[in-house]
Amino acid sequence: MLNSASFDLTGRVAVVTGGNGGIGRGIAMGLAQAGAAVAILGRNEDKNSRVLAELEAAGVRALAIAVDLTDRGALEPTFRNIETALGPVDILVNNAGIASISGGILQETPESWDGVMEIQLNAVFLLSKIAARAMAERKRGKIINIASMYSYFGSGLAPSYSAAKGAIVQLTKSMAVELAPHGIQVNAIAPGWIETDMTAPIRSEEMKEMNDEIITRTPTGRFGLPEEMAGPAVFLASSASDFVTGETLRVDGGYAIR
Repeated sequence: MLNSASFDLTGRVAVVTGGNGGIGRGIAMGLAQAGAAVAILGRNEDKNSRVLAELEAAGVRALAIAVDLTDRGALEPTFRNIETALGPVDILVNNAGIASISGGILQETPESWDGVMEIQLNAVFLLSKIAARAMAERKRGKIINIASMYSYFGSGLAPSYSAAKGAIVQLTKSMAVELAPHGIQVNAIAPGWIETDMTAPIRSEEMKEMNDEIITRTPTGRFGLPEEMAGPAVFLASSASDFVTGETLRVDGGYAIR
């Protein structure tokens, strides 16, 4: 029977990469408000500290770790530090990402391509592997990947970002098939256009034409807010979604239906 307890994350431990701002912060705060202990991973220590204070003010155990997710050797020790401080990880949200607005493959450098792939795709694979190994031993876990509208639509301006986000959808499906017998559900959230630092240039006067085009195409008539990612994330992290796996949930104000 479905009730509020189905969405209660009390006693669970969540990790949110890129949890120190934007969508990551919105999700981290939502998980905390649902009762989870939350560890955020981010490179900027000042931003980490600010969000850590917000999490602690929400009354949950929290941790912030400054780590570069492209440093593969740091990933396993980081997870061990989280487990020591908060306990076994029940929920992993692979949110951290960058975009290279290169202007297309004719302009994008191999170095830029590799940098986007390393954090947008390779880090997701590596962190999920670490987390899933421990989750499988306990026969319980939730992995939530952050996809994008560009998982579905091509971008002539950011081909590496589109390629990585498209791969995230397929990686989500593949992990879901493999890990379901271990009691682990793997899903993704595909945000639409959200008010974050990454989309700030698009919302500027210099890119008014593109901004107006986005607003016109989006049935809700606006950009989303980072905190509006919290509800979908809590659902996918909770027991309410135990029979949901391999899905990519679009949270886009209807952008994809037009």
